[in-house]
Amino acid sequence: MVLRRLTTRLFLLFRSHELRQYKRLAGPGLSCILYPLESIVGKLSLRIQQIDVRCETKTKDNVFVQIGVAVQFRVIEESAYDAYYRLENSSSQIQSYVFDVVRSTLPRMELDDAFANKDQIAAAIFEQLQDVMRDYGYEILASLLVDISPDAKVKVSMNEINASKRLKAAAEHKAEADKIRQVKAAEADAEAKYLSGMGVARQRKAIAEGLQNSVFDFSQEIHGSSPKDVMDIILLTQYFDTLDNVGANNLILEHDPQVVGSLQRQLRTSTAANRSPTAAENKNSFF
Repeated sequence: MVLRRLTTRLFLLFRSHELRQYKRLAGPGLSCILYPLESIVGKLSLRIQQIDVRCETKTKDNVFVQIGVAVQFRVIEESAYDAYYRLENSSSQIQSYVFDVVRSTLPRMELDDAFANKDQIAAAIFEQLQDVMRDYGYEILASLLVDISPDAKVKVSMNEINASKRLKAAAEHKAEADKIRQVKAAEADAEAKYLSGMGVARQRKAIAEGLQNSVFDFSQEIHGSSPKDVMDIILLTQYFDTLDNVGANNLILEHDPQVVGSLQRQLRTSTAANRSPTAAENKNSFF
């Protein structure tokens, strides 16, 4: 007789030495072995185990991918006999069912759908294994789809597609920004020209009012002078100021004193043509 203490994670299966058949099952703790009448035939671990399965298949859009599946399982205490005697290799059995589920599920999905429906594929594997492996004394705790790996060229092409989409979106946003910038610049230019025109109009109005007042005051203070004489003097002064400004820019222009007379005649003709009957009666008024 042999006393042996087992760990809390193991089962011992005994068989009779004479009949060489299964006799009893010893659980964790202190067990008594009636040697040589009986012997230990095998051990089963109650710890959670994991098997990693790699499977190659193709998707609905004819892309071959490598699928990585992790299955976590353990032995059911009440079915330890079935787990040891009914199934020779549990890992191979689980692997076969994983292959079957993956190769019947992935071909109905496109590659993008496979990435989006990983949980659906894992759930299908779990349901298939749970129903089958329980009859053999194993409990399936979880099935995880840990990897979907297409060919390297497919990965590169997918990255290029995504990069092209992002570049297209960036170009559209940039074009829209340029459009807004140009529209705003055009609106600003139009507003600036409008305000500049308003300023020029006010400036010309102020100049005209100043000339009118100057002509009137000059005619009142100097007896015998007419508005025409005053305008001739002002026109001549403006002409010499223009020549001074042109000379400051180092430009050589042909000068003819008759230009002043020509300008006077043109101004007189224009004023006479646009003068209204009411303005013609007032000889002291320039407008």
